Formats: sequence, structure tokens, C-alpha cells
Amino acid sequence: MEVLKQKYIQEVIPAMMKKFGYKNPMAVPKIEKIVVNIGVSEAVQNPGAIEAAARDLSIITGQKPIVRKARKSIANFHLRKGVPIGLKVTLRGERMYAFLYKLINLALPRVRDFSGVSPNSFDGRGNYSLGLKEQLVFPEIEYDKIDRIRGMDITIVTTAETDEEAKELLSLLGMPFKK
Repeated sequence: MEVLKQKYIQEVIPAMMKKFGYKNPMAVPKIEKIVVNIGVSEAVQNPGAIEAAARDLSIITGQKPIVRKARKSIANFHLRKGVPIGLKVTLRGERMYAFLYKLINLALPRVRDFSGVSPNSFDGRGNYSLGLKEQLVFPEIEYDKIDRIRGMDITIVTTAETDEEAKELLSLLGMPFKK
């Protein structure tokens, strides 16, 4: 969405320059990419589960997902090396901003008992990760058309050096952190 990009240029850059004392607008941290990951553990027994999850993920992100395969065999999980086990999408540019807008304004408010996302999910290098328990929070997904409720992990990669800078960047863009 152009809305978030314009907000970043008009509001976030001046606010971050003032708060952190950046001399150059190019030094202000920005969002580099968003990675959306779905683990499809039932794909070991049901190979059709990957296609269903891929369809849901492509509807949500607007991009075709990459199938991730198991790197090694684990006997306890009946898992063999090379078996498809998950899906991943890396969003950049316009699709990234559109997905972030949709996540902040449409999907997160639809989460049951939502009181904000955890401010403790930063990795120490300015990247933020959150997990969703079901794909139904996205408005494009129709309840009747899904075969199973699946969760997903969303990682927002920023160019920020510290977690404080990344938290300020995301909160200025509208991410609803718990108080």
C-alpha cells in the first residue's frame, strides 16, 4: 500500500531523525523485507496438504510460496530427508508494504482477545517476529474453503541497529504493541 510508504516518508523519517539524532534521512532505519513461513507437519502423511497451504499462503501474500524440504531425516517424526515440510514467502517492495498494511489494519484486530503484539519478540539486531495461530484472521481466506487451520510465522527484517530503533520504527508505522 502506498499509504504506509507515504507515512514512512512524511512522518516516520522526521520523527526518527529527531528522536535518535540522525543527520541524514538515509540513515533512518527502514523495513528491508518480510518473511512469512508456514510449517506443514502433516505433509509427511498427506502430500496434498502442501498444495492447500500453498494456496492459502499465495492468497494472503499475493506471491507464490517456495516449498521448503526437510534437511535431515528424523525417525521419531517419520520424516525423511528431502520431503516437503513447509512453505516460505519473502516479500519486498510494494507487496511488502501492502502485506504490512493488511497485517496491522485488518488481520491483527481480528485476532481473538487481541491486546497488542509482544514488545519482547525482537532478536537483538532490530528484526521482529510474531506468530499467528490461524490463517483465518486474513480477510481473503474463506472459512468454507480451507481444509485445516494453520499457523504462520511472520518476520519483519529492518535495517535498524538496535531493538529500540526497530520498535520505534514499527510503532510509528502503526504496529500495535502491548503497553
